[in-house]
Amino acid sequence: MKRNLLLLIMLSACCALGMQATELGKEVTWDRYSLMMDGRRVCPVMGEIHYSRIPADEWQEEVRKMKEGGVTIIATYVFWNHVEEEEGIFRWDGQRNLRGFLEICKEEEMPVILRMGPFCHGEVRNGGIPDWMFEKGCKMRDRNPVFLGYAEKLYRQIFTQVQGLQWKNGGPVMAAQFDNEYRGRGEYLMDLKRLAQKIGFDLPFYTRTGWPELATPVPFGEMLPLYGDYADGFWDRTTGETDGNYYKAFNFKAFRSSTAIATEQINYQQSPLPLEGKGEAVYPYFTCELGGGMMQAYHRRPYVYAEDAYSMALVKLGSGSNLLGYYMYHGGTNPEGKTYLNENQRTKGTNYNDMPVKNYDFQAPLGEFGQRNAHYYMLRPLHLFMQDWGETLAEMEASFPAPQDIQKGDDSHLRWAIRSEKGKVNSEKFAAAFIFINNYERLQNLSAKKDVQLEACGVTLPKLTIPAGCMAIFPVNVDGIKYATAQLVAKRDGKIYLMQVPGIATTISMQNGKVLKNVKPRGTEKPVYGNLYLLTKQEAEHLFLSEKAAAGTSEVAFEKVREAGPLRDITKGAQRVAEEPSDEDYEEAAVYRIKVSEAEEGRSKRLLRIDYQGDCARLYANGQLVADHFQYGRPFLYGLWRLPEDCKELELRILPLQKDAPVYLPREADKTVGEGVKRIEITNEGL
Repeated sequence: MKRNLLLLIMLSACCALGMQATELGKEVTWDRYSLMMDGRRVCPVMGEIHYSRIPADEWQEEVRKMKEGGVTIIATYVFWNHVEEEEGIFRWDGQRNLRGFLEICKEEEMPVILRMGPFCHGEVRNGGIPDWMFEKGCKMRDRNPVFLGYAEKLYRQIFTQVQGLQWKNGGPVMAAQFDNEYRGRGEYLMDLKRLAQKIGFDLPFYTRTGWPELATPVPFGEMLPLYGDYADGFWDRTTGETDGNYYKAFNFKAFRSSTAIATEQINYQQSPLPLEGKGEAVYPYFTCELGGGMMQAYHRRPYVYAEDAYSMALVKLGSGSNLLGYYMYHGGTNPEGKTYLNENQRTKGTNYNDMPVKNYDFQAPLGEFGQRNAHYYMLRPLHLFMQDWGETLAEMEASFPAPQDIQKGDDSHLRWAIRSEKGKVNSEKFAAAFIFINNYERLQNLSAKKDVQLEACGVTLPKLTIPAGCMAIFPVNVDGIKYATAQLVAKRDGKIYLMQVPGIATTISMQNGKVLKNVKPRGTEKPVYGNLYLLTKQEAEHLFLSEKAAAGTSEVAFEKVREAGPLRDITKGAQRVAEEPSDEDYEEAAVYRIKVSEAEEGRSKRLLRIDYQGDCARLYANGQLVADHFQYGRPFLYGLWRLPEDCKELELRILPLQKDAPVYLPREADKTVGEGVKRIEITNEGL
């Protein structure tokens, strides 16, 4: 009895702490299930984009692309050393202009969650903490007055950018995160929150990363814990394929956190019983770092696939998550600084990995230069579904008919889960449900599963063969549909759009007794029954998008002007992994000249695409480093519109790949020893 009373008190506090009226008459609330906007449950899609890693004149177009991709909330870091690289000199100009970015988000009606630091990580130098802070003689990320004093100065500066743009003012800033991946005492996070509120931050809710476990908790309801998962990681200390616990991201499970994130810092976490003893079950299940892709460190260079991101998102949704937050959704480029701003092993803090100096593409749905990659389209039907059926989905509880601890590559089980109205899996007819199927695991060849019998809420589907690689969501007792072996995509203007699942014949059984078998897609103009429209996968991925101009590609002339010099010694750094080449090492690189004058007319929106053989490469314009790349199987890209107007020629430097280098190269990488250029092209593909 006392326990039930305590839960009721906690839930009441949850609702009270999560409420914030705005001047526009809207409100944001949360409870154990979801966010609510104006009292309506929503399942948002959050996409990470780092404004200071993108030129300011590109912000508006890129935010619009995110909206078109189905993103409904933006998350962005405010990197301390991007705005105060020199002590006392705050820069909010150019692409560091946070206020300008927030004003664009307001114009585009895109809510924002600010990840304010002071520590951010984000693969930036020192995790965002400026070099000069390490001369202050204080412990970083600590309650000591020296560090908190500087954190307060940072927060006051951020507030100058945010003032008048908070949610209560009709602005886009909905929430803030304090610090990142913090494992110490919760009192430190509460100190940061009190600082922010004293300064004037007054937001509907506040967040923290739900990993690693805190040494002491924050009081209930003060900060929502947000979780994550990745398909692979550059941070592992090993150089083997599929090393680590990443396979667990492809299993439906009640355990919210990941055992694979940031293992270079916090080692391998264990999976306890779901939320045991933590009281976290009364928080909604949200994610902020679901791998939209993955970066390459010098020593470890994962090549991720569109299916990786889609599978993880579907699995998280089927496991009960009601906010999918992608890190990254949009790649970027490190800005110019007094020194290089990338994470590397020779800096004073967060020196676990050697990252590219400029490139932060992350193989994200939207790449470093805004190019739309395959998973940008693949994820859209899922995002549209969350927008249009989020209110139905949000209160549904997850159940797990398949084992939750399926091991890497285990092909003896079909991975599937059910979300149903308040847990009514089989007990009540006509209760709504969604059946989630994932017959995919990264780099594991799962086989087709024959004679599969799926059921939920008293409804049994016909026996199916689930193809290898199949990922799908089947509706049960939703919008007049008793069941369908097709996936709901969108519900607009009285029309319901479904997507045919490749390899599975579409059957639609209506609650009025009508059964349609072996239904064929007819596109958006002709219904298959009543108000139901069946689309192909490609049609669903492009639903509501305007047609783009056809991609054009042309070859570019180049010449080799210098052979590579002596091979460098690949040393192990402070963190016992291979160190990336230095500026001096690139003085011994092979050098190629690329003529860009012939591409003047197409420079406005064209990518330079370089296919090369070697270890890594850098691109220089007028003697200045503008781009770099660790070879891993995807081409080296650069947005030509970012070049100085007077640049007529580029210099490409390539360091040879060495035999038996202590580096993980994926199966797609060219492992040929030496260096060379295969082709160089100019293209608008993906733009």
